[in-house]
Amino acid sequence: MKKSLAIIFVAGILIWYGLERGENFYIFKKAVNICLECIGLG
Repeated sequence: MKKSLAIIFVAGILIWYGLERGENFYIFKKAVNICLECIGLG
């Protein structure tokens, strides 16, 4: 039980850190570019 709470806590910290750095926008932009290339619209 303690181990799973620690993993959830660390995961939350890492998610918060990534959001603070703005990585979610970078990943979203990259995903959109990949999808547009695969579909052939870009």
